Amino acid sequence: MKDKLHQLKLKYQGTKMAPAFNALHTFLYTPNETTHSGAHVRSADDLKRTMNTVIMALVPCLLFGMFNAGYQHYSAINGFPENFSLFEHFLTWENFLVGIPTILPLVIVSYGVGLAIEFLFAVIKGHEVEEGYLVTGMLVPLIIPVDTPLWMLAIAVAFGVVIGKEVFGGTGMNILNPALTIRAFLFFAYPTWMSGDKVWVHEAVERAGTADAISGETVLGSLAAGSEPTFSLADMFYGFIPGSVGETSTLLILLGALFLIFSKIASWRIMVSAVLGSLAMGLIFNGVVDAGWLPTYSKFYTLMSFPYWQHLLVGGLAFGIVFMATDPVTGSQTNKGKWIYGFLIGFLSVMIRVFNPGYPEGVFLAILLMNVFAPTIDHYVVRGNIKKRLKRLKTATIYPKSSDEVDSLKTETA
Repeated sequence: MKDKLHQLKLKYQGTKMAPAFNALHTFLYTPNETTHSGAHVRSADDLKRTMNTVIMALVPCLLFGMFNAGYQHYSAINGFPENFSLFEHFLTWENFLVGIPTILPLVIVSYGVGLAIEFLFAVIKGHEVEEGYLVTGMLVPLIIPVDTPLWMLAIAVAFGVVIGKEVFGGTGMNILNPALTIRAFLFFAYPTWMSGDKVWVHEAVERAGTADAISGETVLGSLAAGSEPTFSLADMFYGFIPGSVGETSTLLILLGALFLIFSKIASWRIMVSAVLGSLAMGLIFNGVVDAGWLPTYSKFYTLMSFPYWQHLLVGGLAFGIVFMATDPVTGSQTNKGKWIYGFLIGFLSVMIRVFNPGYPEGVFLAILLMNVFAPTIDHYVVRGNIKKRLKRLKTATIYPKSSDEVDSLKTETA
């Protein structure tokens, strides 16, 4: 098989179809052309393998989302079990068989449409197929509601890849995270499919017969409506709650974060600073409520009084911090800039979440906003470093290196 692909690659080398065959060949196999002499940095790592590492960190969230789709489906019909058992009520074939046909088409459409556009642009422009969409194609199904129509997803993916990426020059040139650009398009173009209490549970409206018979409201939806969540802390941490496909399990997201940090794929500085930013904003809101400065009848009261650290357990905040904010292309590049960039993402996420009760999820808006300001942050960090060095240079003592230089200095001072 490898030899046949290599022959096809040689056959179409120099033609418009060369990028397509090169991409398929190098994705499945290592290149036949390798270096044999000279000074080269040899490593098993490349962009495709880096992207595959991120996908490996996302797979547990995807599988969990499939089980959770079935669990929320049957719980909406029969009610949540009183004595919950992981293996009897969650990790069951019944749940998985609901999740597979529901979520797998989302993955197929995301990759099919996105990669088709990537291949088309590569053939038209005559450059290599870029690997950036390998991760984007997996992220998109994980950050949308489970029953998002496939045609709607296809339109959004086409918009995100073309407008959010290719018009800037492709992978490495885009200023906005492509997956979040797709999510933003869906939110603003089809808001009724991205919010509310009927979109998070598979076929809730169709099963019920009436729009109000079954509610799959998320924790944030309950808080925005002014009611306390009915789910326990354990449910919120492990992920047995309604929500986007891959964003519910904080435990698996945390494990994915550790995997990306130890594999040196994602920046721990951005993750830590974003967590600190969200905790800081949450503490400010809790302080306002504790001081009695906000009346209890205010529409912001429930979200502002929500314990500051629990913001990380609900919604897409944890998922966005780990898998979106750490995008190496659209994030800050300097170490100090990463601290500022991450802190502002966490800070703004909780702020938007509280002050936008109509859609109490602000992490994707916060990340897109900071994507725009990331180059500005790096610019001022670099300028600040240059000013510090110039200041040190003015006050630095220059020592001569030889007796000739000493004599010349004496002559000049005389």
